[in-house]
Amino acid sequence: MDNLKVGLISLGCDKNRIDSEIILSNIKANNEIVSDAKKADIIIVNTCGFIETSKQESIDTILEMAKYKNKYNCKLLVVTGCLTQRYGKELMELMPEIDVMLGVNDYDKLNESIDKCIKNSEEKVYSCEYTDIGVNEGERILTTPSHTAYIRIAEGCNNFCTYCIIPKIRGKYRSRSMENIIKEAQSLSKQGVKEIILVAQDTTRYGTDIYGKKALSELIRKLSKIENIHWIRVLYCYPEEITEELIDEIATNSKVCKYLDIPLQHISNNVLKAMGRRGTKEEILNNINKLREKVKNIVLRTSIIVGFPGETDEDFQELKDFIKEEKIDKLGVFKYSREDGTPAALMKNQIDESIKESREEELMSVQQGISKQINSSKIGRIYEVIVEGKEEEWYGRSYEMTPEIDGLVYFNSDENLKVGSIVNVRITHSLEYDLIGVVCDESCK
Repeated sequence: MDNLKVGLISLGCDKNRIDSEIILSNIKANNEIVSDAKKADIIIVNTCGFIETSKQESIDTILEMAKYKNKYNCKLLVVTGCLTQRYGKELMELMPEIDVMLGVNDYDKLNESIDKCIKNSEEKVYSCEYTDIGVNEGERILTTPSHTAYIRIAEGCNNFCTYCIIPKIRGKYRSRSMENIIKEAQSLSKQGVKEIILVAQDTTRYGTDIYGKKALSELIRKLSKIENIHWIRVLYCYPEEITEELIDEIATNSKVCKYLDIPLQHISNNVLKAMGRRGTKEEILNNINKLREKVKNIVLRTSIIVGFPGETDEDFQELKDFIKEEKIDKLGVFKYSREDGTPAALMKNQIDESIKESREEELMSVQQGISKQINSSKIGRIYEVIVEGKEEEWYGRSYEMTPEIDGLVYFNSDENLKVGSIVNVRITHSLEYDLIGVVCDESCK
């Protein structure tokens, strides 16, 4: 398998992105990576299989890439990721266009599998091993801007929420060693990465399986000693697992972004219990209050599910009141997706799709107003902004913004700025999700 052109399409979450970056590194040694799938001899689709919309996107992408076998250069179609891990041989039978199918822990078999298919074009390769076997690690080719990178600190999940299929796809919770994470962060910093984003299905449980304790705070402290890392961002902290130690670390460590993603999913204790969530409304409110009291200017992001089986009008109103009262800075609303193999799929009192849609729209309308109000309060503030690029004007992100999720800061500058550099921007105008400002020098702080 030498000197072939390989194109990769990565779908789904940032954890999937990391897998894709490892795949690219593994396959690059003897091949050319191309960004245009029309030019590729081999097309790899790294799928998502989390909810119905992501499954459909994955299937549509596979079918579209299969057409490239006749229309363009494609000789081999490789499919991997969560969808293949979840549906395996069923997909292989339904889509004979697929030549190689691998599960989420089989990327080390990629080169060997492709070689086998090239030598015998009639042979299909299928390998979707059991998932509780380590964590995918190794060299990566970044698909993010060169100044930003995700670092996976753990794989799998032990929470078993009743609506979620991830534990069956990704297996039980497995933490990476601190040594390996720090080594990876050091390597990334030498490549010019200034912002590292820590991810896992649940970052707050990091270390419990290999160190016998929650070790996220300790990990953050060690990562913050890497000289060229400017920002450390933490995503996916389950609210009931947030410790006083973690709050203190976020508050006092100058490299930690005062930003936390806390997936709440709901606020009604009735719905939380049905979802299999381990926390309660009271615990959630308590930790939100602690974070806001101890961490100056902290920005909170969360995700909410509406239309979960049995969600009553009263439950929904309680959720709506919570959003109005707590004014979470960043909030995404998702309709409940009935997923095969989950306990919630078998529950009675499934909610009609039209009700889900109306509840989603209602909450997003409320949040739109909250976001506009919060952003308008930032006029006059000065932010450090990492430069992302330029179209008609420069744009970048402050500590309050996760890439591709939270909006941007747009600003004017007479200088020819370097992407990845950090500048001070005074906010002059606000939109619902974006901010507008002007560059100012150190003296304006």
